[in-house]
Amino acid sequence: MAVNTVRVQINGVWTALTKNTTTGKYEGTIAAPSTTSYNVNSSHYYPVTVEATDRAGNVITANDTHVTLGSSLKLNVKEVTKPTIVFTAPASGAYLSNNKPTVTFQLRDEANGSGIKISSLTVGIDGSINLTNTSSGVSVTQVSNGYDISIIPPTLLSDGSHTFTVNITDNDGNAATSTARQFYVDTIPPTLSITTPAEDTTYRNTTEIAIVGKTNDSTSSPVTVTVKLNSVDQGIITVDASGNFTKSLTLKANVTNIVEVFATDLAGQVTSISRYIVVDTIAPVISSITIAPNPVNVGQSYIITVDVSDT
Repeated sequence: MAVNTVRVQINGVWTALTKNTTTGKYEGTIAAPSTTSYNVNSSHYYPVTVEATDRAGNVITANDTHVTLGSSLKLNVKEVTKPTIVFTAPASGAYLSNNKPTVTFQLRDEANGSGIKISSLTVGIDGSINLTNTSSGVSVTQVSNGYDISIIPPTLLSDGSHTFTVNITDNDGNAATSTARQFYVDTIPPTLSITTPAEDTTYRNTTEIAIVGKTNDSTSSPVTVTVKLNSVDQGIITVDASGNFTKSLTLKANVTNIVEVFATDLAGQVTSISRYIVVDTIAPVISSITIAPNPVNVGQSYIITVDVSDT
C-alpha cells in the first residue's frame, strides 16, 4: 500500500506535510511557537508527534518517547529577547555617608520567557570584587518574571567613587546589556574654620560685622554654607572655588548675639561652629574719683580710686 497522508503536531497544532517528488520524503515549513520551550517541561523542549496514514487507513505515530526516533522529535525553541537590569538604589551619582550601603536592582525577563538564570549573576565592585547569587551579603527574592536583588558590600567602601557592574543571562542564553551604577561614599564631615571673629566670644561697640571663613571637603565638594543669626537663617552664602566665604551681618545692639555657621557636604555630613558676639554701644559711667593723700609731698606715693560701672 502507498502512504496517503503525513502530518505533524507541535504545541497542539497539526500541520500536513507534502511529499517531495525528488527525495520522496514528506516536508513542511512550520512557524515555531511564539514562546520558548524552556518552560514546557523539565527537559525544555516541545514534543513533536508524527502521524502517517496509508491508503488503507492504517495509522502509525511516533513521538518524543519513541525508542529510536524519540530524540528527533524534540523541538527546542529559544527566545531572543535579552533580560533587563534596572538599579533602584542608590541613585546614580549619589553621595552616601554610609560606607557599607545597600545596593538594590531588578532582574527581569520577558513574560513567558525562559526566565532569569540566577546562577549566571555576576556583580563587580570597582572592577575587582566579583559577587554571585550565593555570595555573602547578596539577598535574592524571586518575583514575577525575575528577581529583586539586594547587596551589602562584603567590606567597607573607602571614601570616594565606587561602581557596581551587573551581568545576567536568561535560561536561553540571552545576555542582558551590562549595567553599571556609580555613586560616592563620604564619611568625613567637611572642614570649617572661622577667621572673623576669631574668638568664641567677642565684644564690639558696633552692630555691623562680616563673618569670614573657609570650608572644604575632599570627597564631595562643593560644600554648602549656612549662617544663622540668633536662629534666623541669613540666606544664600556664596562659597568660592577655594572654599572661602564672607557674610555681612547686622547684629542686635546691647545683647549677646549667637552666630552659627554650618558647612554641609553632598553626603549630608555637617560641621558647625558657633560665635557669641556681645554688642555694647553704651559707654561705662564714672560715678566718683578719689585721690589720697591729696595734697601729696614730692616723691610720695598716693592712691587714686575710681568708681566705674558698665551696664
